[in-house]
Parts: sequence; structure tokens; C-alpha cells
Amino acid sequence: MKSQIIENLTARIKENPNFYIADIEGLNAEATAKLRRTCFKQEIKLMVVKNTLFAKALENSGIQDREVFDSVLKGSSAIMFANTPNGPAKLIKSFSAGDGNGKPELKAAYVQECPYIGAENLEALCNIKSREELIADIVALLQSPVKNLISALQSQSGGKIAGIVKTLSEK
Repeated sequence: MKSQIIENLTARIKENPNFYIADIEGLNAEATAKLRRTCFKQEIKLMVVKNTLFAKALENSGIQDREVFDSVLKGSSAIMFANTPNGPAKLIKSFSAGDGNGKPELKAAYVQECPYIGAENLEALCNIKSREELIADIVALLQSPVKNLISALQSQSGGKIAGIVKTLSEK
């Protein structure tokens, strides 16, 4: 039984290396159910596992610097897996602020192959951009000079572009 849990966790870590470790101890049944529903809607997999089993899964997954998580794998731990690197951070921030009791509380995270230890990293994790957001930023940066050039050519004289195109087509 334990070996199956470790194998499943190891497979999930290898499949989706962005994970968050949160403390959800003290949440009542209603708040826990609401947290689980919110995670499901945002495509975040929430699992409550024994710390020793998760530590063994980290060891088996081959993550470098996995020892840094030993200090936070104490007490009650919930593991959040997500495709978007900042999804769980935003969920933790909004859920803990709305609930009033500060839970869930970030213990640690492993995002884009970097470990983050402690709740003080929550804001930095919220600001991490997803792959799609980074691509959109790059595309916008690449389009900007072209748009500026076309705008400058059109504003100075509408006929300049037509004249340049006509000259090039004649040669």
C-alpha cells in the first residue's frame, strides 16, 4: 500500500514538477470542501499525504536539492500539483485572505526547478508568469518595433510606403 502511494506520488512529480506544500490544518470540513472545489475548478490537484511518503517520493523522483523540503515536511501537509506555476500561489493567497484564519498557509514550493521555502515567498510565486504569458510578452515586444516603424512611415507621408513598394517592385 505505501509503496503504491510512493509510486503514484513519484509519477505525479515527474509528470508535473510544479508543486506546492501547504498547511491546511485547522480548516473545518466546510472550508476544506470549498478548498477542494476551488482546486478542482482551477485544475489544481490537491492531495493530503504523510510527510514521510512524500519525502520518499521526492527522493525517487530525482529532484535536486530535495533535502531543503525536509524542514517543512512536519505536521499536516497538503500537496498541490498544477500545470500553471503560479496557480496554487494565487489560490493560497485568495483563499487564506477570504477565509480569515490564514489557511492554507504556504510551507514550500518547487516551481520551474527552483525550491521556495517559507510563506514569505508567496507574493513572488504569485508573480511568476506562465509559459503562455511569457510567450505573449515576447510576441508583444517583437511586434512593437514593427508597429512603430509602420506608424512612423504612415504618419509622415501616406504616400511614402506606396512609393517604396512601387520602387522595389519596379527593380
